[in-house]
Amino acid sequence: MPKNLIIHNLEVRFQVEGDDGALFARLFNKHIQAWARLYEEECARAERSDNDRKLGGGGR
Repeated sequence: MPKNLIIHNLEVRFQVEGDDGALFARLFNKHIQAWARLYEEECARAERSDNDRKLGGGGR
């Protein structure tokens, strides 16, 4: 599995007015979804790699 990331404290403040709020929300959602997809793919690769090692490591 990928190394764990632990965030103990995160505070983010934004002050937006008008259409900036909608723009921020759209961009944030776009990028957080892309990050989540990449993270899930990395987790799946790590799991497949672990499973391959278990199947191929019969000499231990």
